[in-house]
Order: sequence, then structure tokens, then C-alpha cells
Amino acid sequence: MTDRTRIALLLAPALLLLGGLFLSGLGLTLLRSFRYFPALGLTEPDLGAYAAILTSPGFLRSLGLSLWIASASTVLAAILALVAALLLRQSFPGRALISFLVQLNLTIPHVVGAIGILYLLSQSGAFARLAHAAGLIAGPADFPVLVNDPFAIGIILLYVWKEVPFIALILLANLQTLGEDHESVARSLGATRWQAFRHVLLPMLAPGLAAASALVFAFAFGAYEVPLILGQHAPKALPVLAWQAWTDTDLATRPEAMAMSIVIAAIGLALLALVARAVRQGGE
Repeated sequence: MTDRTRIALLLAPALLLLGGLFLSGLGLTLLRSFRYFPALGLTEPDLGAYAAILTSPGFLRSLGLSLWIASASTVLAAILALVAALLLRQSFPGRALISFLVQLNLTIPHVVGAIGILYLLSQSGAFARLAHAAGLIAGPADFPVLVNDPFAIGIILLYVWKEVPFIALILLANLQTLGEDHESVARSLGATRWQAFRHVLLPMLAPGLAAASALVFAFAFGAYEVPLILGQHAPKALPVLAWQAWTDTDLATRPEAMAMSIVIAAIGLALLALVARAVRQGGE
């Protein structure tokens, strides 16, 4: 028995349980999105819920906002994480302290971080009051709008702050596995430090960076808690719309909530599948 087979057998019970729960939940959500809801008297599946959300005036704006939040958060977090990983790879005074600070917020829930951003960066928050007390602005209302703003700056800042350590740790693990031999060979052949990074190290880190970034994108695109706390009133992020439709007292909106959830899941799964295919082809 090979090591791969042994590992697969050991993981099989957990994977079957988690896969069964995930697929059953996804299947039930798909049925509900087709307006099969016997509790509401809906027993003939149709595409009415999808037609309703696609013709809704705010759906595309919410979808675009969610794509912007997830894309901007992922790109910024990936760049900063790559810089942090390359920095922490080196030996220098204070490295242990910086490494600790980078990983410190891994255990902080997103909701707690969002509330912290709200209290710090809102126009009635601590920074606005400090700036007013220091005479930098005439009043707290003159503080830049960073929370509940149309560009979702507060949401993006929170996701970047939370996800940089996640990606950085994955890259650090990859860097430790790769070592420095490949770069040393490139440098000995005349490559500059930038060329060794650009043509040797970065392509080797790309699979791990792409996989971690895809997970960050899928999470930022599908989570509703942070946009609910830090987002503006309209347009709302798509997960917030789905959550509000699900919790609405009008039960007739439940199929629409499920349809929006399926759209979110489909986009996230499609991205993960594309990244997995790209990584697999790159390794061949």
C-alpha cells in the first residue's frame, strides 16, 4: 500500500462526512432555488426565483459590488502577503516580533475585526475624534468616509488585514520547502536578484499563491457579516441581499434567497475549479 493510498483511506471517513453534509446542503438549496418549497405550497419546480433576481434592478449592482470587494481584497492581500513572506524569510533583528505581529490577528473573528474597524475608522470613531482634537480637521464629520462608503474601503481594509497572515503563512511554508538553492543557481549564472525572483522563485510560488488567493476570494465574495456591518445601505453586497431575503418575514422571498446563494456558490466554485485546473496544468 502506497503512502498516498494510506492517507486517502485515513481521510476518507472525514471527507465522506463533510462532503455528504456539504452536498446535501447544496442540493437542498438548489431545490429551494427552483421554487420547490412544499412548506409554502410550492411543489412544481421552475426558474421563477432566478428570473426575479436577474430582473431586479439592484441585483447586478450588488453582484458588481461583491466582485469588487472580493477582487480588491484578494489582490491587495496577495501582494502584501508575498512581501511579508519574503521579508520574514530573511534573518534580521526583530524578526520574531514581526512574525508574531503578522500572525496575531489570525485568531480574531471577522466580526470582531469589523466592529473594531467601525469604532476606529467611522466618522464618529476614535481616529476622527483624535484628528479633531489635534486640530487636523474642523469636526469629526470632515474625517474621510472609510466606513459605509460607496467604494467599500472599510470592508476591503478588514479583509486585507485578516487574510494577509493566512496567505503569508502558506507562502512561508512553500519557501521553506523550496529553500534557496534555485535562486543561488540563477544568481551564479548571472541573474540579478529581481530576475531570480521574477523568473525562478515567483513561478515556483505561483501555485500556492493562486490556491490561497482563490480561497480568500471565495470567502470574501460569499461572506455577509462584514459587508452587513461595514457596508453602505445601497447597493448592498450580494450575500447581504441573500441573507436579508432569507430572514424576511415574507416567506415568499425564501426561493430568491436560495437562488442568490446558488449564484454566489457557482461563482466561487467556478473560480476554485479554474485555479485548480491552472495549477494542475502548470505542474505537468
